Amino acid sequence: MTVKTQNESAVRVNDAARDDIAARVLYRDGLMLVIDKPAGVPVHAGPGGGPNLEARFDALRFGLRRAPALAHRLDRDTSGCLVLGRHPKALRRLGRLFSEGRVEKTYWAVVQGAPPAASGRIDLPLRKETRKTGWRMVTDPAGQAAVTDYRVRGSSNGLTWLELMPRTGRTHQIRVHCAALGCPVLGDATYGGDSTRPLHLHARAIAIPLYANRPIVMVTAPVPAHMRAALEACGFTEM
Repeated sequence: MTVKTQNESAVRVNDAARDDIAARVLYRDGLMLVIDKPAGVPVHAGPGGGPNLEARFDALRFGLRRAPALAHRLDRDTSGCLVLGRHPKALRRLGRLFSEGRVEKTYWAVVQGAPPAASGRIDLPLRKETRKTGWRMVTDPAGQAAVTDYRVRGSSNGLTWLELMPRTGRTHQIRVHCAALGCPVLGDATYGGDSTRPLHLHARAIAIPLYANRPIVMVTAPVPAHMRAALEACGFTEM
């Protein structure tokens, strides 16, 4: 299978430029953009409004009449590859690829503790549970199907670097599945992680078969600054 790759060093930008959303573009063609979403910023405005990435998409028109739109979502505190469609036809095509499970997503997480095996599959249905204090996702045999494959990439001092490939796209899927393994994501206070640290979950790479007769588009997002120390402790080095 032929693939088209991005050179990670070519898309890395310095800290001074990272507030410019255009400087976060990892991939661009006539149909879509892939940007490096920063952690801590919601992709769209919630009920209370406030800063969000979607409000800045006008800077990503690159000559088109309208701003791009979200093809999928990432949690507020998750960083990494975020796909945007550049016009309605592109959004419909991307929507089909995501809904049919044809988009391959790879996440990196630093978790507390370790899973029971070096690799495996987590097959635990999920449902949304609403409480007076808010909502969260919980495992439930009667919930929606949720499947995540994982493998250990490294470990150190009670932390483990996991590579995770979600096969479904449920809300908070990776976070709940890691917690269910007994190793919550570092910084994930909602599901048992250390509340004194930022969330250590990163959408590392994405592979999109956007064109029938062209190579698969593969994009990689650089490691965010807040995860670098923990990943390096677990064995990560720049290639």
